[in-house]
Amino acid sequence: MRETELRERLAATGYVADETLSMALHLALTLGRPLLLEGPAGVGKTEIAKALAEVLATRLIRLQCYEGLDAGHAIYEWNYQRQLLAIRADGADEAALFSETYLLKRPLLEAISQEVRSVLLIDEIDRADEEFEAYLLEILSDFQITIPELGTIRARTRPVVVLTANGTRDLSDALRRRCLYAYVDYPDRDTELAILARRAPEVETRLARQIIGVVQALRREDLEKSPGIAEMLDWAAALSGLGINDLSGNPAQVQATLVCLLKTAADRDALPPEVMARIVGKVA
Repeated sequence: MRETELRERLAATGYVADETLSMALHLALTLGRPLLLEGPAGVGKTEIAKALAEVLATRLIRLQCYEGLDAGHAIYEWNYQRQLLAIRADGADEAALFSETYLLKRPLLEAISQEVRSVLLIDEIDRADEEFEAYLLEILSDFQITIPELGTIRARTRPVVVLTANGTRDLSDALRRRCLYAYVDYPDRDTELAILARRAPEVETRLARQIIGVVQALRREDLEKSPGIAEMLDWAAALSGLGINDLSGNPAQVQATLVCLLKTAADRDALPPEVMARIVGKVA
């Protein structure tokens, strides 16, 4: 699949990718390399993997990372309850107990066990502990997993691996070397307008321009949580659902809809009606 074709097919799913991102995805597919996507929260990194799985018409397998994540939750663990029942029922020996019959496949093992190539999303890898990265290196390098009781399990088909990071902590050099890399930032005005047009075609052109103008202005404010693309789409849906076609027409109602954009009390206090009126005045 050519890079331009990939970009067009992503757009058909509702994901608008620029040339740099679509080329990174194209190379990841062509070279069979994992792709690390880094950037602020809310710019659509997770949605890239979802859109790619839709384009490839394949399964998306997601591993959501968090502090304390270990191999048992990410790779595999044994079904101890079934093993205990087997011992009680027929006195199964150790070889039988530690077979694939009693193996619980978690996302990483599940991904390399697929007969058809899947998309493996390792989401927010920077939220996991540094020690967890060591578990990933064998998978990202050789697409295999070693289970002491069973030996090495090699991938039946190589999954398309997408890792995302929000910059919570620095990632190891070893992990970065195994991946292609793309930085995903907030979209520019034209790109975000295109995203809104594809995802919410019912929003009138004038209102769409106002929405994007306000959202991009808010990202330049000193907020704790800048509104991402998902928040922008939520706000557009709220305004459209309320029948608002002009942000300057009903300031009180528009102010009330900021619950879609602002995610902390401090940010809400930083945007009183007079500040919002100033921002709307510049884009109306």
